[in-house]
Amino acid sequence: MSDQMTRPMGVTIVAILAWIAGALDIVSGTILLFQAGVESVADGLGGTGPLYVAAIGSIVLGLIVVAVAAGLLTGSWVSRMIITVVEVLSIIGSLFLAFAYLGGAVGEWLGIVISLIVLFLLWGHKSSVFFGSRQPEA
Repeated sequence: MSDQMTRPMGVTIVAILAWIAGALDIVSGTILLFQAGVESVADGLGGTGPLYVAAIGSIVLGLIVVAVAAGLLTGSWVSRMIITVVEVLSIIGSLFLAFAYLGGAVGEWLGIVISLIVLFLLWGHKSSVFFGSRQPEA
């Protein structure tokens, strides 16, 4: 394989979607931190402790995803694996929430569909060839 292989459009789309998702996680986590003083928000999350954990966790995950998205553009197979794990965990979490809240889970089902599209684009033939050409020799 040549190292000069053109990056498939699907990989570029996944990297952009990952970057947007990571940025949204950072923004939502930051907003949540600023809401810690609002009693109704803290109570809705089980208190300020869980609120801080959720906010900081969202920010950290967002930073990781933004950094990993850049790696996708260069053909990093480690970035591909990290995004794959994040998407699979997202699907599992969304399935749990979709079944836990049967009435209002449209967003969760939409999230599952988007995660499946991301996985399809990331593991399609052209993407596999692109990432395979950059994987280190064993």
